[in-house]
Formats: sequence, structure tokens, C-alpha cells
Amino acid sequence: MTRPDDLVRAVEATLFAAGEPMSAEAISTHLGGADVRTALAELAETYAERGVQLVERGKRWHFQTAPDLAHLLRREKEETRRLSRAATEVLAIVAYHEPVSRAEIEAIRGVQTAKGTLDVLMEAGWVRIVGRREVPGRPVIYATTADFLSHFGLESRRDLPGIDELRAAGLLDPVEDALAAAMDVPGQDEEQSDPGEEADTESAD
Repeated sequence: MTRPDDLVRAVEATLFAAGEPMSAEAISTHLGGADVRTALAELAETYAERGVQLVERGKRWHFQTAPDLAHLLRREKEETRRLSRAATEVLAIVAYHEPVSRAEIEAIRGVQTAKGTLDVLMEAGWVRIVGRREVPGRPVIYATTADFLSHFGLESRRDLPGIDELRAAGLLDPVEDALAAAMDVPGQDEEQSDPGEEADTESAD
């Protein structure tokens, strides 16, 4: 039988070698079905005060730079992940109103949204297609990803920051005050199960 210390080391090695965040279930499967929850908690405590920390984002575990050291890496990230104003607005709308269709995004922004804007966000790994509305035209609907949560240091959408905190997070251009007001809606931590009587006739992309 694997000793607890060996299991902790095995979980640590698995996460270091992983190319992307892993769920506890995936780690357990990789290690032959071992119960890894205690090991994960122990590792998280061990790394709590170090330069890298073990965190859980969107039910997936990974190592990340300690928040107080993030500024050391920000410049490099800004060069590779700076978004246009349009992409910034669309990302914010998806995050606070998901799942949403392109037509719903356009209704909030007040302007048309190029498909390329959503493509950029999907290529960045922050937005994904989650299905289609059961309405005429069956438009594609979008939501944020676990990578989005990880990038902004969120455990879930319940931890979404205010617009000022999004600006301060870096990598994003400022958004208009009108957009901030549109994002400030009650129940932002709840999924929008149905947007109501939707006049969305957007054809499938």
C-alpha cells in the first residue's frame, strides 16, 4: 500500500508534469484510483507561502505564481494577451451574462460583434461554445472556460470581480462606463437559464 507521504509526492509530481490543470478525479485515475483529496489539501497548505501555489480553479488543480509576485510576469503576458476594446467588452459580457448568444452580446453592446472577436477569445482559451438556444435559428451560445477562471484567479463565477478589479488585473484595455453599468446586474453569480422572449434569429455560425 502506498504510504501517505508517497501519495503526496506522487500527486505533486503529477501536477508538475501535467500540461494543463487536472481535476481530482483525473489525478486519482492517473494514480490508480487513490483518494487524492487529503494529499491535495496538504500540498496546498505546504505551498501556501511559497513563490508558486497550488490552487483549485473550476474544480481543476494547478500550480500558479503567488499573487503578490504576479507583477513579475505581467509584462510578458501583456505582450501576448492584450485584447482589443471590442474583445474586452465581449469577454466581460460573456463572463457576467453567460450563456449568451452573439445577438445577446450585440444587444448589450449596442453594436454588431464580428465573429472574429469571439474567435480571438476562443483562441485565447477564455470563451467556449456551450450549445445552442432552443429558439428559431438555434444560435450558438458562449460561456467562459476554466482557463478564464484560472487567469483571473477565480474559483468560480461567484468570485467575479467588479469592473475596476478587471481593469487592475492587467492585460485588458479599459471598457466604457456604460458597459460597467450593464454588467452590474443582480444575481451575477447565477446562470442565465433563459433570457426570456428572445427575438434572436441569428443563424448558426
